[in-house]
Amino acid sequence: MPRTVLLTAFEPFGGQRVNASKLAAEGLDGRVIRGHRVVVVILPCVFREAIAALKRAIRRVQPSLVIASGEAGGRSAITLERVAINVDDATIADNAGARPVDRAIAAGGPVGYWSTLPIKAIVSELKKRRIPAAVSQTAGTFVCNHVFYGLMQTVERRRGMRAGFVHVPYAPGQAGRKVPTMPTTTTRKALEVVIATSITSELDG
Repeated sequence: MPRTVLLTAFEPFGGQRVNASKLAAEGLDGRVIRGHRVVVVILPCVFREAIAALKRAIRRVQPSLVIASGEAGGRSAITLERVAINVDDATIADNAGARPVDRAIAAGGPVGYWSTLPIKAIVSELKKRRIPAAVSQTAGTFVCNHVFYGLMQTVERRRGMRAGFVHVPYAPGQAGRKVPTMPTTTTRKALEVVIATSITSELDG
């Protein structure tokens, strides 16, 4: 019986009809990568509800690895997030109309959590395949960072479970011509590399 990877993505938000992370992730549902079966869960783009849905998925799937993904309009590369910070500070409303400002995700919680993915090793593997990639120092302060923080807080006491967050560019046709995009097939391949490298790389670098 293969071990399991939980891969999450987001539903469309902010008036968009699609979400690039959802388009890419759905094509990996059921795939077996390095002996691990991928289970894809699409999260609501709603503060609090997204973390609750993530926790339910972790309990149901019992994964050994969790990769959360989301889209980052304006970025031209796959970006591996280094740190989640304990703040919600939204410039737009979520899909339920909430727009928290300067609010802690977890009252009394740590200022931040580091990703436990081998982020630099992943970037290196992506670049070997000529997929634009970089380490990012900020996941923002919207629902992506919210989920990233909730994920790391949830898994911190689960021994041996790696977890982290990756941002992907918009898909072609999703926004105006001046906004960077990446073909969904490339984004999907990148997520495969993220998963495979997270499974096989013990050390970062």
